[in-house]
Amino acid sequence: MMAMRKAAKFLSAGAFALLLGAGVSSRPASLLAQIPGQPQQPAPPPRTGGVVPQTPTFRASVDLVTTDVIPRDQRNDQFVADLKENEFSIYEDGVKQDIVSMALIHGGREYNVRTPPPAPVQEGIILPRSRPTSDTAGRIFVIFIDDLHLDFGQTPRMRQMLKDMLKNLIHDGDQFGVVSTGTSSIEQQLTYDRQILESLSDNVKGEGLKPSDIINSSTGVGPGSELRHRAQVAFQTAYDLVNNLSRVQGRRKAVIYISSGYDFNPYEQSRVDHTAEILQTTADDLEKDPFYMQQRSDNALQEADLYKEEAELIRAANRANATLYTVDPRGLIAGQDMADEVDTKDWQEFVRESQESLRTIAEGTGGKAAVNQNDYNKFFKLIDAETSDYYVLGFYSKNPDPLKHTRRLEVRVSRPNVQVKYRGQYSIRPTGDAGSK
Repeated sequence: MMAMRKAAKFLSAGAFALLLGAGVSSRPASLLAQIPGQPQQPAPPPRTGGVVPQTPTFRASVDLVTTDVIPRDQRNDQFVADLKENEFSIYEDGVKQDIVSMALIHGGREYNVRTPPPAPVQEGIILPRSRPTSDTAGRIFVIFIDDLHLDFGQTPRMRQMLKDMLKNLIHDGDQFGVVSTGTSSIEQQLTYDRQILESLSDNVKGEGLKPSDIINSSTGVGPGSELRHRAQVAFQTAYDLVNNLSRVQGRRKAVIYISSGYDFNPYEQSRVDHTAEILQTTADDLEKDPFYMQQRSDNALQEADLYKEEAELIRAANRANATLYTVDPRGLIAGQDMADEVDTKDWQEFVRESQESLRTIAEGTGGKAAVNQNDYNKFFKLIDAETSDYYVLGFYSKNPDPLKHTRRLEVRVSRPNVQVKYRGQYSIRPTGDAGSK
């Protein structure tokens, strides 16, 4: 338990713990003119000379918004490395933005860099100040090992997978860090030393709950508190990780998210059958009981909580311009283990829901999911290509509304036969948000 709590606080120091620019927070004077329930004060007399005091104007600088763009020739699927700035167009919520910075990263090297000018000062908006740009050399990978949701039997495959990353993904000049959610207790700050990853791989150990653990520990027809606790630790750790990545600007940031996925209401019918057996009744009679009917309604709400957790993580990743690539180490799933003793329909539903959660997290951040497949090396090579060849475009949003937190992005290229991949949205942090969800 201590290891899980410790993991949730990872990346609060070291290379990720860069100082966050202080936000500007003021209330416009017009909102302070009169407080309901109090008498209105008379206007102050003019100053000597007849000069009337001016209403103060509140100003704030805006963050530079950056997005990674991967253009490919539709005819041969090759990266297009000779695009000019005037061939790109960026739209935020349908409004065209002015591109103020651009960098081409090709083969892991940076070319044609145009740094952004100082942030414009606009009236009436309250947003955090822009942060300084850090070193732009190389790539940053964070390997997120959710061993709280990995079966112990997947441990050898996991260890081999990490070693394969050294051959097909992480190269000299790349920085990487590693964090785990469970008792593997891996907390490696950003480093260039590739040998560390090979040594850390021997410490990885899956400790996910088995179907029998979930069914036997269920409370009534609920999945039990242990399941939710593990999920909360995993999501909070991932959220803190990508939130800290937002301190790093101007670099390609990819999170390799290794997990078997999430289901907040797994093996529902099997849990009902187990409870009925303990109470020496039938499942049909149990499901007619008002108390258990209410619990099943609560289970449906728990499924909605999963979508909320996924949405929070996706928003944080898009805010940090970090792409999540999810990997399911279960590989190609042919059928259930007979030793699980779980209803076949329940098991199939669990696999579908857990895989879908990984797809949702990846696709929501512009990444991809490796689910129900065994060729992880091919997947790592794809990530390598997407993180080696891309453009970074920057703009200052023209939208002065600080309450518009999530904003839709569209990137167009005027050159024919060029298909563009980019993240479809980004989020600004609400004013006064210190980093918690």
